[in-house]
Amino acid sequence: MSAPQKGRLIVLEGTDGSGKSTQFAKLCQRVQAEGIAFRRLVFPQYQEESSALLRMYLRGEFGKRPEDVNAYAASSFYAVDRYASYKRFWQADYEAGALIVAARYATSNAIHQMAKLPPEEWDGYLAWLEDYEYRLLGLPRPDDVVFLDMPLDVAQRLLSARYEGDEKKKDIHERDSLYLRRCRQTALYAAERGGWHVIPCGREGKPLPPEDITRALIAALAL
Repeated sequence: MSAPQKGRLIVLEGTDGSGKSTQFAKLCQRVQAEGIAFRRLVFPQYQEESSALLRMYLRGEFGKRPEDVNAYAASSFYAVDRYASYKRFWQADYEAGALIVAARYATSNAIHQMAKLPPEEWDGYLAWLEDYEYRLLGLPRPDDVVFLDMPLDVAQRLLSARYEGDEKKKDIHERDSLYLRRCRQTALYAAERGGWHVIPCGREGKPLPPEDITRALIAALAL
């Protein structure tokens, strides 16, 4: 008897301020317009109890800087939230062959948590992350990952506009510009190692028109 056909998992990634929410909405609209049955996921799942530890972390209850919680501990907070979501909400759909479209996933740890480590430890961390999330926890591997590459200066302006200039509304990641710069470096490294699609989202200090980014996103995913 042949093994059941698994679904397709598409993941959209981007650093804070990259326009990920806008492009995720447009991606879902495109999939829906094509008449494809799919499940839409957004991580972290802040409304669920499984996100309690990561919400405490982002509020700064374990330390005011991202580095105050080491990469492996923080990665576990996010991984547990994904595991709970998978077991409760979308495992059956995925195993039945459904298309799953996710904003952020295990790949977010490779961006945001690997940035806490020196470059000589990146390969070891990526190997640990793959083994931990995909083998030990049993989460599905993504079929496609797209990283929206927004220049940091543009991303920071977009973040400030999102919060209407109120820096207190930013979490501990968003407040730390040096940390966000490292996140872009780790994202591009992980993208090269993992075969992610990288879509440039800014030029000459300005964001590209959203419709241009959407066209590149749809083309990368062959939708």
